Amino acid sequence: MTKIYVGNLPFSATEDQVRQAFAAHGTVESVNVVLDRDTGRPRGFAFVEMNRADASRAIQAMNGQDMGGRPLRVNEAQERPQGGGQRRSGGGGGWRR
Repeated sequence: MTKIYVGNLPFSATEDQVRQAFAAHGTVESVNVVLDRDTGRPRGFAFVEMNRADASRAIQAMNGQDMGGRPLRVNEAQERPQGGGQRRSGGGGGWRR
């Protein structure tokens, strides 16, 4: 599986809308629209998981595409380095753009 970072999403974007947009390029295994932990509102980015071949096609096709009047920034997510730097509570690994 390849995890894709999808940035510059409109704040109104739902997981279903993101799934539909990426499903045109292959099988979507999961979608996670990231929410602000304090307000519960979307933060304007998401992660999509697809198999490697589908992910590669989706990244090429979706990067720069308009969604809700905003050009998407789409690339392969990079794993966060372990340790170092300041973090809010709940640290640990994870994924980032």
